[in-house]
Amino acid sequence: MEGVMGVCKAEYIWIDGTEPTPQLRSKTKILNEDKEVPIWGFDGSSTNQAEGHNSDCVLNPIFICKDPIRRTGWGPNKLVLCEVLNTDMTPHKSNKRAELVGVYEKFKYADVWFGMEQEYTFVNRWNSKPYGFEYCVKSGYDPAPQGPYYCSVGAGLAVGREIAENHLDACLNAGLNISGINAEVMPGQWEFQVGPVNAIEVSDQLWVARWLLHRISENHGVAASFEPKPAEGDWNGAGCHTNFSTRAMRETGGAYHYVQAAEALGERAKLHVENYGADIEKRLTGDHETCPHTEYKYGISDRGASVRIPWQVAKNGCGYIEDRRPNANCDPYVVTRLITETICT
Repeated sequence: MEGVMGVCKAEYIWIDGTEPTPQLRSKTKILNEDKEVPIWGFDGSSTNQAEGHNSDCVLNPIFICKDPIRRTGWGPNKLVLCEVLNTDMTPHKSNKRAELVGVYEKFKYADVWFGMEQEYTFVNRWNSKPYGFEYCVKSGYDPAPQGPYYCSVGAGLAVGREIAENHLDACLNAGLNISGINAEVMPGQWEFQVGPVNAIEVSDQLWVARWLLHRISENHGVAASFEPKPAEGDWNGAGCHTNFSTRAMRETGGAYHYVQAAEALGERAKLHVENYGADIEKRLTGDHETCPHTEYKYGISDRGASVRIPWQVAKNGCGYIEDRRPNANCDPYVVTRLITETICT
């Protein structure tokens, strides 16, 4: 089918007001392909962002990339990530990006880089049971214990690879700064990484990558879950480990600065945990490569710590460190803002 000449499809994507875990929404606008992407609007009373008697909210485009799904027949099609504004053009209370922008500008001199490791789980869309449990059967519908699934290869082990690969290709075609993927510890559980880029870029791109994951999962008849504990029992949870560094941490003599950053995170540990995603206590138990949510510690090569200093970084005396506490369902705008505030103040 040939497309209509001179037009394109723009998919406007935004984050709604659902609590405690915001959800992604989107809708399509047909534009002249040479026209600037305009602001748009939506019914906030249907997204937990307004009351019916005053329901209009504004979509303000803030990140635009190629649409890797609608690639043929039309073009150049776009994905348009938007922040939500009130009709007086002030940030909506659900708009966490606006808060990050202020902090980013304040501490721009520190040149903070972020890389976020987004874990997720493919689940049955009807009963939310992790996808693959029925293929990794040991007895009944219980899969064999975790161990062989992490970075695995083979049928019954790397469950959902085709979907994860489709998602990786889509992110690359969109021009996102995706740096890798891998199968995770539980069957049907995967991870992709975004970065290293600055706080605003990593957050914008992570939200778009999440939207793409949901959209591509539709085509395979499964759902993508960001629940922090998608399966009860002796299974790892799903996090969004956040790697970060300032320019001073990356340069010679950076060890002093990354230790100072780890110490500073400990001083505000409670604040961070309370804002790192819903139901975080279900995941940060002290088991399954976590530190209890009520405690804080950091260490070299310690995946049972709140903050890990990679061994290469300790050996080189400079580099990045990893905050292992954020949930898979965290808001990256909030996580990167808190980390920037804490380590730069």
